[in-house]
Amino acid sequence: MKFKIAILVAVFGFAQNAFSRTFVLHSLDTNFLGGQGGQNAITTAVPFLLISPDARHAALGDAGVATTPDANSAYWNAAKLVYTEKEYGGSLSYTPWLGKIVNDMSISYLSGFYKINREQAVAFSLKYFDLGVISFRTITNEPAGDFKPYEMALDATYSRKLTENFSLGITGRFINSNLTAGYIGSDAKPANSVAADIGAYYTKDLKRGAKNSNLSLGASITNIGAKITYTDANNKNFLPTNLRLGSAYKTELDAFNSLTFILDFSKLMVPTPTADGNNQDKPLLNGMFGSFADAPGGAKEEFQEIITSLGIEYWYNQVFAGRLGYFNEAKNKGNRKYFTAGVGFRKNAFGIDVAYLVPTNKRESPLAETIRFSIFLQFDKIRAEEEESVTD
Repeated sequence: MKFKIAILVAVFGFAQNAFSRTFVLHSLDTNFLGGQGGQNAITTAVPFLLISPDARHAALGDAGVATTPDANSAYWNAAKLVYTEKEYGGSLSYTPWLGKIVNDMSISYLSGFYKINREQAVAFSLKYFDLGVISFRTITNEPAGDFKPYEMALDATYSRKLTENFSLGITGRFINSNLTAGYIGSDAKPANSVAADIGAYYTKDLKRGAKNSNLSLGASITNIGAKITYTDANNKNFLPTNLRLGSAYKTELDAFNSLTFILDFSKLMVPTPTADGNNQDKPLLNGMFGSFADAPGGAKEEFQEIITSLGIEYWYNQVFAGRLGYFNEAKNKGNRKYFTAGVGFRKNAFGIDVAYLVPTNKRESPLAETIRFSIFLQFDKIRAEEEESVTD
């Protein structure tokens, strides 16, 4: 509790005009707690939208735009959802936040999907960031009451095959961020916005002699939406619009063992901060597309804004999985660098994944030394009905 109060006081001092740009852009951002690096890091509102919600992809270095589809596909790439082999199912994920310091902050993710037919699928999900109980204090250090701030995103996804190997998908998102309940300043208020994701996915089975393999390519732009404000129209902040491109190559070592090599590149489509630290005044589309050529350091700095995620996934008999990953961000863009690891288990309709993160840059991380997990229930109704009819 004392630690969270200290964060709030130190970051924004409860000044009304600076509220949205300091609390939202720094205290919740995974860059904030490190204390080093990030000299010209891009900051946005509601950065919780970028935090990997499920344990499988968290263990793969936060790579997932082209991985094999599962119940959490809609978050990573709406297009690949339609390729899931199951008819319907869902997943529940839990991620402790600042678990080494406090025990009442977490991110929960609930998702469910349904395949309408072989060409179409839909999904719904809820992402909820619980910031625990915080005792607010005024600029003069007077008690201002207790509150349980939170942020949430409610999604609806539609995915469709255009060919046997290619699909497109779209997600609509409602975002609600309630950080103060009006305790800080007379004009502070909960913030709302809407956003959309678009995705494309290509997958192709390959043949290497007697062994099977598969190559998948994915692309997505997430959180395309209106700016968000906690005070008035003069203090709006960009959503974390994010471009992600990636690939996954799966090869069967034998009848029981397989390996998948995964590579993702991602970049925030948000203006780079100017010399005075301000990057929020541009119009939405101008800021998005101008983000590829607005870095003060030119092309070199633009390339530094690209985050690399690497992952390796091993499966034994499609029952047990082992995963390793690495996440790399440039030093002056946030300096997040960490190894990830995890395991998974699948049996019939049930599955469970766990993940663990180890920082490699001598900086603290809100996710360090915490166990993240996801549980699955996925069913194949059509296949079961077909098997019953054959038996009869």
